[in-house]
Amino acid sequence: MAASIDGLFEFVIVDGNRENDPWNVIDGYLSGGEFRFFGCTVMPGPQLKQAIPYSKKIRTEYPDIVIIWGGYFASNQYKTALDSGFVDFIINGQGDHAFPALLKNLSNDERDLKSIHNLMYKEGSEIVITHKEFISDQDNLPRLPYEKLDSFYPLSGYLKKTFLGKRTAAYHASFGCPFTCSFCAVVPIYNARWRGKSAQTVYEDVLYLIKEHGADAVEFHDNNFFVNEKMVVEFSKLIKPHNIEWWGEGRIDTINKYSDDSLQLMRESGCKMIFFGAETGNDEILKKMDKGGTQTSQQIKDFAARMKRFDIIPEYSFVLGIPLDTEQEVNAQIDSDIAFIKEIKEINPNTEVIIYLYSPVPTEGSELYEKVKEAGFAFPEKLEDWLNPDWENFDLRRNPLTPWLKPYMVDKIQGFETVLNARFPTVSDLRITNDQRKIMKQLSSFRYKNNLYRRPYELKVLQKVWLKYRRPEIEGFEMEVS
Repeated sequence: MAASIDGLFEFVIVDGNRENDPWNVIDGYLSGGEFRFFGCTVMPGPQLKQAIPYSKKIRTEYPDIVIIWGGYFASNQYKTALDSGFVDFIINGQGDHAFPALLKNLSNDERDLKSIHNLMYKEGSEIVITHKEFISDQDNLPRLPYEKLDSFYPLSGYLKKTFLGKRTAAYHASFGCPFTCSFCAVVPIYNARWRGKSAQTVYEDVLYLIKEHGADAVEFHDNNFFVNEKMVVEFSKLIKPHNIEWWGEGRIDTINKYSDDSLQLMRESGCKMIFFGAETGNDEILKKMDKGGTQTSQQIKDFAARMKRFDIIPEYSFVLGIPLDTEQEVNAQIDSDIAFIKEIKEINPNTEVIIYLYSPVPTEGSELYEKVKEAGFAFPEKLEDWLNPDWENFDLRRNPLTPWLKPYMVDKIQGFETVLNARFPTVSDLRITNDQRKIMKQLSSFRYKNNLYRRPYELKVLQKVWLKYRRPEIEGFEMEVS
């Protein structure tokens, strides 16, 4: 967003993760009377704890400030946000053109808002949703103004120690995804569209971070980094001489089409781990999830074995607790997926496993979401209700609030997860010593072998108190290093 208005408008950046008291900083800027607009990226979960109260406070204390939201939460929960009375506009998806166009329009008092693509706002009591623009050519967008960001927050603070490297950078090489999974928040925003930067552009940006800021690893946080094999191969060739480690997110059925030569080159270039949505070992449920593509349970197993050959760690996520016709069917499917996960671990013990509880996503018209509504699930109608801790846990897929998933099922899933994580401690946590890993494995082996997942208190004590065990699906790779 800074890149889209750099040179057009004067702006400041406030990073809520880098400030001890973000509101004090925001209030300091607004109290000077120099600013007309407040833009806020809003993701589900912890970001809401700042976005909602700060926006509401701005509306109260600075009523003339125009408040603009963007991000997955804003686009997916647009009605609740716009009805709150303290969100004026929502950038619906990509904002590289919409954001500067909106600022120009409002600054010139033109009010020709319907001509701006990717915009949501209220006109009287009606919500207006303008035309959705196809994702822009990423190579033609303004280059990211790292120097500008560095003037507000030293870039060194963003290059953290991870299991990939001592100074790991985060980067987006593409936007969107060409698939329509009914549980994914990306789908309603990009409508099964994907567009990426060229390998040369990605390489030049990463090389800048290496040479100017000492980056020695990269996390590609694209929704789907590996859509284009040719681009990935070309990037791998370019980055290989620089001896960095890298990670990205992809699909099993996409990367399984890659040649052995491509996979070998990726590993030689530093690709250490890839995140995949395995989701379930049930082919029928994969269809209900509208997973798209050709992914099957057998392919998930075969691919884990293939990744082992190339020494690339597959990071499989599974979604447990989706709605089925009866309580017995839901419980049986949980047992089936637990058995499937253990089978994956037999095939490739290095497979990292992340378990989510199914959380509905408002993908209107999908078979899964229609079943969710029939079961009586509903999102909050008032924006402030999202600040309830239960809904924060919902967004982190820790507390589903879904009527079909009973407490004993949640206990079973979380108990299995505790035992699994103790039996196979994640490689991404550098704080766990080899001796600590051995102790956890020994203590959990009997439970794991005999499917005893109820009340694993002894393992939770180790993970929470002794090891302060981290959750990679919530915390990412970043280490807390003293």
